[in-house]
Amino acid sequence: MKSFCGALVLLVSGMVIGAAEPVGEAFVYKKIGDREMKLYVSKPADWKSSDQRPALVFFHGGGWVGGAPSQFNDQCQYFASRGLVTATVDYRLMSHEKTATPVECIQDAKSAMRWVRSHAKELGIDPTRIGAGGGSAGGHLAAFVGMVEGKDDPKDDLSVSPKPKALVLFNPVFNNGPDQYAYSRVGEHYKEFSPAHNITRDDPPTVVFLGSNDHLIPVQTAHDFETEMKKVGVRCDVHIYEGQKHGFYGKANPKYYYETVLEADKFLASLGWIKGQPTVEMPAPRAKAEKK
Repeated sequence: MKSFCGALVLLVSGMVIGAAEPVGEAFVYKKIGDREMKLYVSKPADWKSSDQRPALVFFHGGGWVGGAPSQFNDQCQYFASRGLVTATVDYRLMSHEKTATPVECIQDAKSAMRWVRSHAKELGIDPTRIGAGGGSAGGHLAAFVGMVEGKDDPKDDLSVSPKPKALVLFNPVFNNGPDQYAYSRVGEHYKEFSPAHNITRDDPPTVVFLGSNDHLIPVQTAHDFETEMKKVGVRCDVHIYEGQKHGFYGKANPKYYYETVLEADKFLASLGWIKGQPTVEMPAPRAKAEKK
């Protein structure tokens, strides 16, 4: 069984301290007591409210206990430059108690997706072309809203579907079964939480990015997910990056930021959501600190 505490150090490390501000315009998608839950919307330069654009909503990683919505700032800005309306979501984090499960995280993810769909007209979005993406625990949230029923916030308007029409998943925690990540949290209730155990023919087309040296998400787990998705007739494209570890896809790792965004661009273009050739460029390597 994966160690939750050990994995948590890897997931949260570097995600909160000094986190950048999220890009985009802030909107309150719901309130929890006095707390305003926000998402941040980025729009193309030529955006108009009368548009019917596809959208992509991102959920940050952090083991459900940490992280920040700014994690996907670069991806949001890039895909906005390619014509999508994008959003990155702040959600409640799970407590550190051993008995806690990510129910509140899931509820907020579903609320955020419902808010985007119910505000599609003012955001210039086509409500039939809203996708979800995320990394690690955020990849779990994106996959959950796309594949698993239940765990809704009872205050939500349940007549509005939270279900995305495409999934873009970066080293996602999509299997919570025995010997997989977070089984120690959800235990025998894993089928209620695990997207991999809720695969059905109406699931969205999916692209997955994973490093071959990811110590939290085994490569075989991704291949098994791909196999089961294809068995029910759902498209699932899995890309494995040799030698890469968990969280390898940010601009701090320029080659793999470029390669994952490029493949995500091609995936969305194949759905008809993006037109023209990809415009992503290889980021310049960050300068190393000078030794004193």
